[in-house]
Amino acid sequence: MIASFFKQQLLKFFILAGLAYLIWFLTYEFYIIPNTNLDERVISNIVFFSEKILRFFSHDTYASTEDLNMQMIGVDGAHPVWIGRPCNGVSVIAIFCVFLIVFPGKAIHKLWFIPSGIVLIHFTNILRVCALAAISYYKPEYLQFNHTYTFTIIVYGLIFLLWMLWVNRFTTK
Repeated sequence: MIASFFKQQLLKFFILAGLAYLIWFLTYEFYIIPNTNLDERVISNIVFFSEKILRFFSHDTYASTEDLNMQMIGVDGAHPVWIGRPCNGVSVIAIFCVFLIVFPGKAIHKLWFIPSGIVLIHFTNILRVCALAAISYYKPEYLQFNHTYTFTIIVYGLIFLLWMLWVNRFTTK
């Protein structure tokens, strides 16, 4: 009986999460991208704060945000790090939000946990871009590996930890 209940709840979660993500995806692809500049604003924000952090650590930097389709940040003397739509974190933030919205829990907790998670994921992405710019300057031969593997694992690991925190501390049973 418990196994049947668990399977039913799990199936319900996957169906709801799938539908919610499908709605997000269609809205994002067919409304947000063509009609707003959300991605460009997020990328500009990443470039702005990455530049501040790199300068705080005494790096001379250069950034380009005039062309919203070609925003980049770099340390003087190195190739810049280009930040495109796939790397701005919007999609992973959407996955994080969808999971929490459809997973059981009190709405009052969701109202603070979701925005806190969004800020934490975005800040982690800013630190990721700073690290990639520094790697491009100091060890450019490691840039592709770290971009593809190291930081992907870190960002998705953070999201997994946030989900586990939600499941273990805030889920209503």
